Amino acid sequence: MTTHTEERAAELRAALADDLEADGQLADPAWRKVFEAVARHPYVPEFWTLTSEGQRRVTFADPDWLDLVYADDALATQLTEGVATSSSTAPGLMLVMLQALDVADGHRVLEIATGTGYNAALLSERLGSHQVVTVEVDPVLARLARSRLRRSGYTPLIHTGDGREGHPGRAPYDRLIATCGFSEVPSAWLEQVKPAGLIVCPVGWGTVRLVVADDGRAEGRFLPVGSYFMAVRDTGTTGTPSHPGRPDTTTGRVTGLDLNVVAGDEAFRFVLSLIAPDTAFAFEPGEEGQVTAVELWGSDGAWARAEDGVVRQAGPRLLWDAVEAAHELYVEHGRPGRERFGVTVTAEGQRIWLDAPSRSLPCAAATG
Repeated sequence: MTTHTEERAAELRAALADDLEADGQLADPAWRKVFEAVARHPYVPEFWTLTSEGQRRVTFADPDWLDLVYADDALATQLTEGVATSSSTAPGLMLVMLQALDVADGHRVLEIATGTGYNAALLSERLGSHQVVTVEVDPVLARLARSRLRRSGYTPLIHTGDGREGHPGRAPYDRLIATCGFSEVPSAWLEQVKPAGLIVCPVGWGTVRLVVADDGRAEGRFLPVGSYFMAVRDTGTTGTPSHPGRPDTTTGRVTGLDLNVVAGDEAFRFVLSLIAPDTAFAFEPGEEGQVTAVELWGSDGAWARAEDGVVRQAGPRLLWDAVEAAHELYVEHGRPGRERFGVTVTAEGQRIWLDAPSRSLPCAAATG
């Protein structure tokens, strides 16, 4: 990169830091120093953005490349069969999660989902490369991240493997942070994080901050901010449920739920992501922007479609029943925000609760 590019990138980075600080997303001076020291653009030489005409590929040769890199936006950095399967997280959300991790000098951190390597670079700048271990399922992404990190002067341990298994070879860790989405926090992580250590992990459409107890249990609440990550995946897959097509046999009934609530109330859809995990959505708008149909499906073959006051369902899970149950709970408890929900994880599994660990949510089984 030219000197002019580096100077311009530094200016844009400082301006973005100012904006994030003003919005309350960047509150820790130590992380501001790190953010201004670590360039993002070496990790995203190309990416895709959505336009009215579809996906647009942006490279360092495009005149608006740097401006897009230093906007507070997530950048899709890998497409698999036309579906985004890796991205660089929006800097504001990335910093909220890093600050929630509450690291201190000497802490060893395990990162799940290396992606571009940018988040590992921030951690390495803050703690030293020797304190950072990062796991990436995709060998191509792991190789690219390793190369880009080394060119930037960082050498964290990059392990190619399934992040759900963590990396026991360097355990125990003081902190664990995941940058891909989960429906359940893997119990294997509990054995690799020290008692009183922290786990920051996206679950559904939120991010939970867990404290590991002496008995190996982990428990904590969701952060108040929205969180939308690509799902954890196996090599060569997208992690997104494939549409099963309309089943030949369905059951039908009347529904009174307003489809615009399902489509437009983001706080409700967070609750739905907990009660009906691993579910994809599609909304069909009418001429005046009102939603005329909602379709849901899961990787287990579950399917539902609501239209004109009637819902049809099929498969092992009755997805629209879950939608109605989630909405009833949401309204009954005063439309709660994310921070009122929490998670308890043990070796036996996970419970999601509202307000207190004793008030578990009736969550449908995740399908993976």
